[in-house]
Amino acid sequence: MTEHTTPHPAIEKAALAAADRLAAEHGPRLRTDVLAALHAPDHSPGHYLDPIALASLIVSAATLAWTIYQDLRTTNPKPEADTIARRTRLELPADNLNPQQRGSIIEIVVKEITDND
Repeated sequence: MTEHTTPHPAIEKAALAAADRLAAEHGPRLRTDVLAALHAPDHSPGHYLDPIALASLIVSAATLAWTIYQDLRTTNPKPEADTIARRTRLELPADNLNPQQRGSIIEIVVKEITDND
């Protein structure tokens, strides 16, 4: 049985902001899919449908960016967004999205995290 943990509010806010900004391109259901991915226990990646995979990627990007942000704050109280985005791009596994879509997701979640903390 998989234990469920509630995401940090900054992760949820960044992921939902990305879903809202990408909904025009990926459909209005994206926000609902992101909410489901945020609050669902871990699932094996192979059984997701495309919108769910996108939602899961958004949550992963937000979680990773938040973790990087918190790590960088140990030496700098206000880390640069470019540094967080670069590390997130390097550490986030490449998915089936094209690089522009992936980059857009990363930029959105990093901006939300750095602007709202």
